[in-house]
Amino acid sequence: MGHGGNAIDELMADHREVERMFSGIEEMPTSDLALRGMVDEVTIELVRHAVAEEQYLYPAVRDHVEGGAQLADKEIADHARIEKLLKRLEPMTPKDAEFPMLLQQLMDQVTEHIGDEEERLFPALREACPPAMLTDLGDKIRRAKAMAPTRPHPAVPTTPTASKLLAPGVGLVDRARDFVSGRGRKD
Repeated sequence: MGHGGNAIDELMADHREVERMFSGIEEMPTSDLALRGMVDEVTIELVRHAVAEEQYLYPAVRDHVEGGAQLADKEIADHARIEKLLKRLEPMTPKDAEFPMLLQQLMDQVTEHIGDEEERLFPALREACPPAMLTDLGDKIRRAKAMAPTRPHPAVPTTPTASKLLAPGVGLVDRARDFVSGRGRKD
């Protein structure tokens, strides 16, 4: 969840973690009920990551990168599509007929999103921002991920202000639900 370093290093470490999780998922037979737990883990990581990006990364892109508003809007739209897939997957088990198809869609969309950020957005941000600003942004992103929700909430507003106000409370409720249910716990 928190890897250290500047914002770009932090988020790229998250990307590598998600890719590692996807590799584990791809190796599991779809009949394996442990697959549900792996999908929960990747959901937790993706939701926390997205909330932190929406609170801090995309506003920085808008403010400092030429054409940043269009870049940020595109990435936020990607997040919305991904979050809707996560919400559809949330109640399902691997035995559900749609589960494998939705899971593959999720992995494809997230992989495309990661590539887009790493090829376009991160280099532009690195060029536009001084290292100290990226380090400060990394600290803010780590704090945001620690307080972020762990479940998809596609109806919650994604503006930075709304997210900063709502995410800690929603995150607290999600973490309480996760604690009670055992969701996301590695045994």
